[in-house]
Amino acid sequence: MFRRTRMMALVGALVLVMAVGCSSSSTKSTGQLTEVRQGSFATIVAAPENPDNPTTPEKVELGKLLFFDPRLSSSGVISCATCHNLGLAGTDRLPTSIGHGFQRTPRNAPTVLNAAFFQNQFWDGRAQGLEEQAKGPIQAEAEMNMPADMAVERIKSIKGYHEYFEKAFPGEEDPITFDNIVKAIAAFERTLITPNDALDRYLRGDKNALSPQAIRGMETFERIGCTSCHAGPALSSGAMMKFDWGSDPGKASWTNNPQDEKFFRVQTLRNVSLTGPYFHDGSVETLEEAVTIMARVQLGYELTDQERDDIVAFLRSLVGEMPQVEVPVLPAE
Repeated sequence: MFRRTRMMALVGALVLVMAVGCSSSSTKSTGQLTEVRQGSFATIVAAPENPDNPTTPEKVELGKLLFFDPRLSSSGVISCATCHNLGLAGTDRLPTSIGHGFQRTPRNAPTVLNAAFFQNQFWDGRAQGLEEQAKGPIQAEAEMNMPADMAVERIKSIKGYHEYFEKAFPGEEDPITFDNIVKAIAAFERTLITPNDALDRYLRGDKNALSPQAIRGMETFERIGCTSCHAGPALSSGAMMKFDWGSDPGKASWTNNPQDEKFFRVQTLRNVSLTGPYFHDGSVETLEEAVTIMARVQLGYELTDQERDDIVAFLRSLVGEMPQVEVPVLPAE
């Protein structure tokens, strides 16, 4: 069984490498940034735009305010930043997050950094895109517990917000809507990209950016099949993949389809050394243990201590430049 699982993963890795190009390197221009690819790996670039929600400076500014504003929760004490603390690599560093009324939510908070690269959002993929994702926590009873109509009413009651919405959504007769609230938050989140980590610099030609151990780890990572799921700029396919770990039903929790049992979105490995504890249930404390479990459960491969330490050295090199976001002064009522 393990041999068959590993073979499938290796085949998937080969297909992915062929798709992105097996030549030593290639480049693709993305706006002002240039994406560099080598094998399964690629430098991170600007996040893809949503044509239905084009990014503007005014929208980003408004979204930053809303991201940090606890008044979007019914209690007035929980904001998006509560569980996605930008000072903690876009997470809360808890096994599972604490929400409304000090309820313990059932899943670990995935990082908001580089989340813009994914269409499937949340661990179970129940939202598509950042705009739809932003609607979820605000309204969820266990998280911010604020129904959409009440969120709009609350924001409208804060006169200082009116000018921000008028600038972000010019020409709209009534710009303060729930859709515009989440559009602004999503626009801000698209700026939360972490480029220029050691892997990026290595791919761009700085062969001293990665240590010899990290290079061995990168080679082992690709050789055993990790890149069948973790490749490309985000070091994740963003796909829903089966991970038989714990009791969480994963995607089946909202589709009620037995075939979706234990399917979870492949997580980004960018900044992964800063985003523990690990897995959807936050049950694994260390990166070393997480790497060992993933190799065994997903690939049927038992890592040696040296292989594990080399892969961890590679993963620790994936800390990029953090977005320099100043906590805003929020509009007064």
